Amino acid sequence: MLILGAAQVRQVLDGAEQDVLSAVRSAYVLHAAGRTVVPHSSFLRFPDDDRNRIIALPAYLGTESPVAGIKWISSFPGNVANGLERASAALILNSMETGHPTALLESSTISARRTAASAALAAAALPAGDTGVALVGCGVINFEVLRFLRETVPSLETVTLFDLSRERSEAFGRRVEEELGGLKVEVAGSLNAALSSHRLISFATVAGVPHTAAEACAPGTLILHVSLRDLTASAILRAVNVVDDADHVCRASTSLHLAEQEVGHRNFIDASIGELLGGSVSLQRAADRLTIFSPFGLGALDLAVAALVADRAQAMGIGTSLPDFLG
Repeated sequence: MLILGAAQVRQVLDGAEQDVLSAVRSAYVLHAAGRTVVPHSSFLRFPDDDRNRIIALPAYLGTESPVAGIKWISSFPGNVANGLERASAALILNSMETGHPTALLESSTISARRTAASAALAAAALPAGDTGVALVGCGVINFEVLRFLRETVPSLETVTLFDLSRERSEAFGRRVEEELGGLKVEVAGSLNAALSSHRLISFATVAGVPHTAAEACAPGTLILHVSLRDLTASAILRAVNVVDDADHVCRASTSLHLAEQEVGHRNFIDASIGELLGGSVSLQRAADRLTIFSPFGLGALDLAVAALVADRAQAMGIGTSLPDFLG
């Protein structure tokens, strides 16, 4: 058993954005080709508590060296006010030869970067020469989204920020200037001001229910709807919709789930990201309405990045090895 903590995972992944993008792209294409097994996530919720949850995401990824595993990720939004990260996660990889667990990895960084890579791949697959992006929600996920967007949308020059806490927006902006550099940073005074600022938008919030119909967005805008519950059903129904997996995303009261309940079908979903990346479906960003990418977040993506981390960590000689873990 190889054990990797957060610092070691980051040591492997820092500067490896292109490799993460490649791993996530491959996982999406394999998923579209039926070479993954991704059971529905299991949500553990608690009595008299509608905010906190822990989610289990088991998966199988049929690469040349197949791997199975499970991510166990918690979301406790109250952590932010106490100076802690909202999410924490652990991931176990299993051998497909013996079923034995082979690695235990701290996985919040893996989860954030595979999520960001997913959004960045969608932006690359649906290009429109964007020179700016608006980030709604100034937390870990949108920082990673911006990091990966700079890889797939190199024309970006400006980032506009909006968060319910202006203090958090301003701190986020300072971090962008310090760590990413080369971008003009603006802080929007309202959600609508952010939505009208650019034709590329990323939502990564802790919203539990829809709060905007995105009417301030200009036609031709691509929304990377990473947090899945910000947009009203009406916004979804009038848009071109790309998802990672229709069965996964139309559940757990996501915006698409609410849209499905409203109309009684899923015909408003136009394509999956795996189909676009694999070339089996051709789709362009709509010029006259919104295009919305809604990724539920498949466990197979976590496996792809975790396997990359585990392999490189072993080659680098980092991590803790417990050869007698199973006794």
